[in-house]
Amino acid sequence: MDLFLKNIHLISPLDKLDIKTDLCIKDGVINGIGKIESESKTTNLINAEDITCVPGFFDMHVHFRAPGQVHKEDMYSGSLSAVNGGFTGVLTMPNTIPPVDSKKVIEYILNKERITTLDVYASSCLTKKRLGRELVDFKSMNKYGAAAFTDDGSVVQNPDLMNKAMEQLNELGSIIAQHCEDMYLSGGGCMNKGTVSRKLNYKGIPNISESSIIARDLMFLQSYRNLHYHIQHVSASDSIKLIRRAKEHLNNISCEVCPHHFILTDEDCLKYSTNAKMNPPLRTAKDVSELKKALKGNVIDIISSDHAPHNENEKSVTFEQAPFGIVGLESSIALSYTYLVKENVISFEDLIYKMSINPRKLLGLEQNKIKVNEKANLTLLKTKETWTINSNKFKSKSKNTPFDGFAVICKPFAVINNNQIYFSEL
Repeated sequence: MDLFLKNIHLISPLDKLDIKTDLCIKDGVINGIGKIESESKTTNLINAEDITCVPGFFDMHVHFRAPGQVHKEDMYSGSLSAVNGGFTGVLTMPNTIPPVDSKKVIEYILNKERITTLDVYASSCLTKKRLGRELVDFKSMNKYGAAAFTDDGSVVQNPDLMNKAMEQLNELGSIIAQHCEDMYLSGGGCMNKGTVSRKLNYKGIPNISESSIIARDLMFLQSYRNLHYHIQHVSASDSIKLIRRAKEHLNNISCEVCPHHFILTDEDCLKYSTNAKMNPPLRTAKDVSELKKALKGNVIDIISSDHAPHNENEKSVTFEQAPFGIVGLESSIALSYTYLVKENVISFEDLIYKMSINPRKLLGLEQNKIKVNEKANLTLLKTKETWTINSNKFKSKSKNTPFDGFAVICKPFAVINNNQIYFSEL
């Protein structure tokens, strides 16, 4: 694949690059940066006057539902959804059927047919079958390709088991990604515990169900400095206080946030019904404000989507009966740009760190560079284009989003990776 992108805006914080120029790619490798008068007639020319090129974006929290629930999503549709949304890499979660706790299942995920423009990495369960009773064989799963360990969707509730997991993974220097939810405090809840849950007479999930697990795990982490502890989809202001304090003396802790948690509140459950049901639940305006402050202050390291597809029939039930989760891969970049960069919460460079550089750094992956002789792994965006999110244009099998019809700015244009280009159809 040969490409000549004329007058493109290149931004790469690690390369200290912020320039409008020409970019040449030959056989999937960057072979020219700078004003170029002419190119080979065999090279595909793109007038990139209104396009910004950044290191390929990476989403480290997605559910592709394969194996076991391919009516919602599969490796092909999930990967198509990712590249359509502007991502060149993802980390899949292990709550599949069967769960990712064996060589057979992880190899299925890593080798299943997909859009090869996307790099797919897989996480392994922390406990067998995600039941929280017995640890998986960490060394074997690491050997088979596990990039991180998590029981996402479930917490490791047993403190002794979590301590043992940390002890073993500390020896491997690996990553624990924890879904922080004390099931004794949240069990049976379907939305945030507060004014709205009382109004609707629904059992609520309190903030402390999240923060209490974080506090417990941080106590254990004091003894284990060789593993990395990552908090998934943080949602509550009390959690932010704990993480901020922990980061003052621990350098092996990180956390992520999802766009729905820094945009919507539990009041939006009244507007969008089951498409606003997720776990952790939408919290209050105070929590949203604290999440934005934490993004601005780099207490929150990563933005992920928690892309969780469910089909229409599954969501077309009562709020209490509906499954948790929304799709997010095809709206995440635009929502983050609109509600963070455009509102001056963070800079565009900070967004690149949180959606490209930091996820790869955490997972120990090679960073994408915009330099001559480097592999072209790039996300192309129209950062000034205003558009309307239309779930009918999603490539995901599922359309469960509360953001359908939202006016946003910054539209994915294309991704380049593995000697291929995919043009977004959003």
